[in-house]
Amino acid sequence: MITFPKIDPNIIELGPFKLRWYGLMYVLGFLAAYFLIGVQKGAHRLGLQGKLLQDLIFYMALGLVVGARLGYVLFYQFANLGYYFKHPIEIIAVWHGGMSFHGGFIGVVLAAMLFSRVRGLPFLQVADLVIVTAPVGLFFGRMGNFINGELYGRATSVPWGMIFPSSPGVPRHPSQLYEAGLEGVLLFIVLWALKDRVKRPGAMVALFLAGYGAMRFVVEFFREPDAQIGLFLGFFSMGQFLCLAMILAAVILFFLLPRGAD
Repeated sequence: MITFPKIDPNIIELGPFKLRWYGLMYVLGFLAAYFLIGVQKGAHRLGLQGKLLQDLIFYMALGLVVGARLGYVLFYQFANLGYYFKHPIEIIAVWHGGMSFHGGFIGVVLAAMLFSRVRGLPFLQVADLVIVTAPVGLFFGRMGNFINGELYGRATSVPWGMIFPSSPGVPRHPSQLYEAGLEGVLLFIVLWALKDRVKRPGAMVALFLAGYGAMRFVVEFFREPDAQIGLFLGFFSMGQFLCLAMILAAVILFFLLPRGAD
């Protein structure tokens, strides 16, 4: 059994201003994406450098925040939609917490589609450049969850079970670290190794969808289900249903993709 390390979620606190580790993780994720997109061969071929690349990052950041919050409300708070209709300001209240990866992913995809259309760039090729950097952002995000002591795992008796501040006396799986290792480190290594070998535009997106969906599906067995939803059929979580949808989307996308070199 391991005691959760005491990490102050706030890096700096000056009066009403608070710089939180979780917010910093978002910034680090987008900085990493900016660098990793820019160094790829495809980015040079498309001229995706400098100001143009900065604009893409801005589009994606906006799409991520909006999509993640709306996804949380629609996917994980659907039983309380009446409350949000009565208090619409709560829909955008990201400061209260509650962000959905699947919603954020949809938001980033739509933002990248809009960016590509406005700038006259091939969307699938832009998407392939972006998607191989996504696991880095996932890694930082899960580390932010760990520092906050949130989204921890189910009760366990394994030696590395951890007692989190909001679950005193109950050792739990540090599932945030499982996700950081699988969806972050491992998935990044796989995608980065394949990015110059896979020639079908959009295939990297399909690989990400399948890889993330499979890894997250497995980790969900160790992650504590959302209290307001619980488990469907006493076995599957909402996250697992969404991951199955991602895997299905990956299969359909792969067969619909145009053939030929990018």
